[in-house]
Amino acid sequence: MTIAANSTVPEYSIAVARLLEPERIAELDRGTPNLVVREQLMALTPENVVAPRAAKDRNMAAACVAALWLYHDYLDESHTISQSITTPTGSYWHGIMHRREGDFSNAKYWMRRVGSHAVFEPLCAAARQLAAEHARDKTVEFLSRQSQWDPLQWIDLCAAAVAGPTGVGELCRAIQSREWRLLFDYSYAKAVD
Repeated sequence: MTIAANSTVPEYSIAVARLLEPERIAELDRGTPNLVVREQLMALTPENVVAPRAAKDRNMAAACVAALWLYHDYLDESHTISQSITTPTGSYWHGIMHRREGDFSNAKYWMRRVGSHAVFEPLCAAARQLAAEHARDKTVEFLSRQSQWDPLQWIDLCAAAVAGPTGVGELCRAIQSREWRLLFDYSYAKAVD
């Protein structure tokens, strides 16, 4: 299954829809846990995250749970779940979590384990489009030129943005948000299909 930039995913469960409103744009670092939704997150399981549908792929449903913890800046809880999912998608969520916690070498390790992923193509296109608005900034030039997504270069760019004022933090957060949504939609669709 390939998720195109404009494809649709199955309608989210009520629990997921509630956790995605209002939209959050995560920081590139650990962020601050959203205490308002902690009880809702604690109630999530791979079985009920897609309810009333049945979870047809438990690993993908678990990936959705890990993703939602990450979305609300609960990195430790997300990590506990994603590290137990031994699939490329599980490794991807695991890598994003390590990138956000600032463990960039570990993030690269997990991204290498991902290999190629279905969301790389639409993510590359989205990053190219977003980077076009920052065309004068040499640090993001590779984004507008790339024909294939390079998750390791992406980690380096996030690391640079976190380390100091590069002027690309807003762009990185926008790309990270698109990355999260593409990977979540992919995980959710696989969980219910």
